[in-house]
Order: sequence, then C-alpha cells, then structure tokens
Amino acid sequence: MNNFLQYAQDKHAEIISLTSELASCESPSDSPAAVNRMVDLLIEKTADIAWARTFDSPKFGKTLRLEFKLPGENKQGQILALGHSDTVWPMGTVKNMPVNVADGRLWGPGVLDMKSGLAFFIFAMRALRDFNIAVKHDVVLLIVSDEEVGSTISRAITEEEAKRSQCVLVLEPGTGFAGKLKTARKGVGDYQVVIKGKAAHAGVDFTSGASAIVEAARQISEIAKFTDLERGITVNPGVISGGTRSNVIAETAQVHVDIRVNRLPDAAELDAKFRALKAVDDRCTVHVEGGLNRPPMERTDAIAKLFFKARELAAGMGVSIEESSTGGGSDGNFTAALGIPTLDGLGGVGEGAHAPNESILLDRVADRVALLAALVAEI
Repeated sequence: MNNFLQYAQDKHAEIISLTSELASCESPSDSPAAVNRMVDLLIEKTADIAWARTFDSPKFGKTLRLEFKLPGENKQGQILALGHSDTVWPMGTVKNMPVNVADGRLWGPGVLDMKSGLAFFIFAMRALRDFNIAVKHDVVLLIVSDEEVGSTISRAITEEEAKRSQCVLVLEPGTGFAGKLKTARKGVGDYQVVIKGKAAHAGVDFTSGASAIVEAARQISEIAKFTDLERGITVNPGVISGGTRSNVIAETAQVHVDIRVNRLPDAAELDAKFRALKAVDDRCTVHVEGGLNRPPMERTDAIAKLFFKARELAAGMGVSIEESSTGGGSDGNFTAALGIPTLDGLGGVGEGAHAPNESILLDRVADRVALLAALVAEI
C-alpha cells in the first residue's frame, strides 16, 4: 500500500478528532473574536510543525500564515495552500447542529467548508515530516478570515503570496461524492442598481410622481436579458427594495444583482451593459455601482498539467480522480487569474456546504490526506 495512504489510515482517528475540534470552534465571518479563537487553536495545533505569522484586519479576524518545518535543503520558491477560517454559520449553531460521527460521516457546521481541508493539509505535512521526505520548495498554508464574504481584505495578501509560489493548492471541498477536483471556476460579480424617482401622494397627486419601483421593474426586465446560458453567463437580480408606503409614489429603489462569467472578457462586456442602463421614464435616474469581485479561474495548460499530476498520484493509490468546473468562486480565482497554476477542490468529500446536512465521508479522508502529501512531495 502507498506509504502516505497507510499513514493517513493509521492517523484516521486523529484527523477526525482535529476536524471535529476545528468545527466545534465556531468562527462566523462577522465575529472577529470567534475567528481569532480559531486562529489561536490552529497555531496551537501546529506549533511543533509550523512557524506562524498573523495579519490583523480592520474588520475581520486575523489572517494566518503557517510555514511548515519540513526536510530539504536549498528550497526554491514555495508551494502555497489556501484555506479560510471563517464560516457562514452564526454563533450558537453547534448547539442545534452538533459535530458528531454517524452513518459513515462526520457532521457539523463547517466540517466540509472547510475545517476538514485544513486538518487534512496539516496531517499531510506531518506525513512528509515523519517520513523525512525532502521537499523542493517551502510550503505555506494561508488561512484567511473573510473568504465567505468576498475576501476583500485578505485578497492582497493572497495575491502577494501567490506571486512567490510555484503553484497553489486550494483546500475547498471537492465536487460531489466523487470528490472531483476543480480546474475552473466562474468569476463572480455584484452590482447595485440605484433608481431615483419623484415622490408624490398616490391618491391626491399621482401624475406628479415618478415611481422608482416601476422604473426598477423596467430595469430588471432589461438586466435579465444579459444572461447568456450558452456562454455560461448568468445574471440574477436577487434582491429588490424601495418605497416607503403603498400610498406614496416611491422615490427610491435598489436592485442587487449577482453575475457569473466563465471568461474575463465576458465580465468586461457585462460591465459595459450595466453602465449603459438608462431610465425609461426620463424623470428617473439610474446609477450603477459594483462590478467583478472574483475573476474567473480559467482552465489553462498549467492548471491541466497540475490536475494530471494529481490524477496520476491518486491512481497510484487506487483512487480515481476526475476534474470539474463550478459556478462558485474561491480564493483560487485570484491566484489563477495571476497565471499561477492553481488546483482547487482538494479538501473534504461530502455534501451540504452552507446547509443543515453539512458532512464529510469518513472513507474519503485518508486518500485526500495522502494525495496532498504526495502532491507536495512531487511538485
């Protein structure tokens, strides 16, 4: 049996224990104190194997950089692994959704997205150390605190680390129960369309008013036409707000729109369409804010080569690995857009990210840990 796979199987209980402990340490994005407790726990759990450095944030918890103490001399550059400490789950969720093992799975808030990926990588690095395998590059794990809310603060740190890296391994969950790796992700954007009209009494002075809500409806109809499914472009007006009372002609309205694109030029094309929106009622005005916040992770030859290496290593362990693309974004979008070979979806295998059935498959723990160890050893 593959040495890494045997190691991970022997350490299975410890890996599950660490994942459970991380998941039980709740860390919602909007609670810097909770995220910092999670960061402190990670530093404690890796003190023997990694040097820790933290970056303060004016709004979120600390970003954590772990550089692993691994065998090997004259290392050239680094391998960057990406993770995040924050989750979408509010404080107290664990009381009603406890972390537990049942039916061949580990259940709980954040176990899939992405406390398991962090635990897997830590144990993969322990395997390299325990086998005294000399690695060619320094190995850094960057754990940001604001990924679930757009990585607005941590993005610059991630990109700076990526520029020094040979490649990037993203510890987000794999796709589906097959645990497919991700070689492409859509770019993600966010627009706010703000409409200003003219308020008036809806009964006494109806014709003097210009309804921002009616104008918003016209704009939504136009925005919906921007979707092009054949090109993978989706535009979703997801939230509308406006008006004060039903007997008042609405003076203001807002439309909050999500966009997803496969290619960077598609984002520029969409942006031009949003900026060109004009009011149908000339008594109203339309103002557009926002834009692309995660560039697409486009499948390049370098990304494909990294995937093929992972597939080859997994096959040597008797595991079949496939690739996939997804409409969701990750911090891998940032690194891939810089031209750094990026392989995503290397974390837990399961289902229910952001949902009450969040869980990982226990029988897919060992092979993921072993694959991460093998990739770092081979690259």
